[in-house]
Amino acid sequence: MDTETFKYQRKELELKALLEITQAINENQSEEVLGNIFKFTCLVHLNIKSMVLYVAKEGAFEKMIAHGVKSKVPQLIPLADLKEEKSSGQLRLELSDGYSFQELETYLPVYHKDKMLAILFLRRKEPDTPLDLDFTQALTNILVVALENKRFARRQLQQEILNREIAIASQVQQMLFPSELPDTDQLKAKVTYFPHSMVGGDYYDLIQRSEDDFFFCIADVSGKGFAAALLMSNFQATLRTLLRSDANLKMIVNQLNFTLYENTKGERFITFFLGHFNYKTKKLQYVNAGHNPPLLCWEKQEKRELLEAGTTILGAFEELPFLEIGERENLKQFTIHLYTDGLTEAINKKDEEYGEERLDKFVGNHLCVDPDDFHREFFKEMREFSEDVPLRDDLTLLSLRFS
Repeated sequence: MDTETFKYQRKELELKALLEITQAINENQSEEVLGNIFKFTCLVHLNIKSMVLYVAKEGAFEKMIAHGVKSKVPQLIPLADLKEEKSSGQLRLELSDGYSFQELETYLPVYHKDKMLAILFLRRKEPDTPLDLDFTQALTNILVVALENKRFARRQLQQEILNREIAIASQVQQMLFPSELPDTDQLKAKVTYFPHSMVGGDYYDLIQRSEDDFFFCIADVSGKGFAAALLMSNFQATLRTLLRSDANLKMIVNQLNFTLYENTKGERFITFFLGHFNYKTKKLQYVNAGHNPPLLCWEKQEKRELLEAGTTILGAFEELPFLEIGERENLKQFTIHLYTDGLTEAINKKDEEYGEERLDKFVGNHLCVDPDDFHREFFKEMREFSEDVPLRDDLTLLSLRFS
């Protein structure tokens, strides 16, 4: 066969190889199908007897294709074990005992914008017949870039799905919060809520069961995102169902704990504070389930105290190990400030937390303040303290002033 005929036949085979791989890419075939087409194209149309293709993936090169190799080759080649000396054109590999590439005569690195995306190790069928290494490298490049594009598109799709889930979870969460807060002579409420992300884990609610009975709560759900929003939604539904019955605080908290434990098998938990005030008896009852203790301010007596009585976090145990119902009587004019730990754990540029001591001092200096004024002054102080350092968690402050 003369040289010109050989060149013509080789170009014809290369064209067939190129056509088959590009057609498969245009048909949006799976990564596995693309890999198989590339392998058989190389073996049938090119002068290749055996080959191993490694593709870059998460800090290593992973074996994608192997054919005709008798020696043991690694599944993964960590980046740290691979060095290419561009000046000498040598690839240095540090292989564990038992691994070898000796039967493969050459290698082809595949780059995209100076980043090595793949390495093709190969051996020719006929040692005396030349192999167009430039074409083989270009064909491999086409495959690897197509695989990268597919992975990028998959990541984009996953991100779009995640964004959609977050948007839905955010809507679910907003629906759980009261649409309106009381603003009457009997009760004035003010809430400030700063979610750390689009979907937070904080929850608060106000429920008037009858003319005299008023319930209020605050909670912090472990975790974030869609799962936390769904857990919060289920928790609220259970709470509201229980409040429509005549169940007392002890029964409500025990049932909430049981339902949460049953649904999550102890893997998720909620810190929770539930208060009940009766306008007729002037009695406050409450349960603190592992939550930051709210501050009760007795306005006429000009004193404050923490509401700590209760139990441990909900959802950690099938049965609560202890439960105490807190009570305060003869309440006429008082304010309660409920908050989540994102408030006291806010930090400044010195990495100092705002802390419970600063909060207690601020409340002590603002005992008989309208909730709107209290929040305005408090968050002014908070901004001065944090110096615009971003929050590390959701922050909720709920203030209730009873008259």
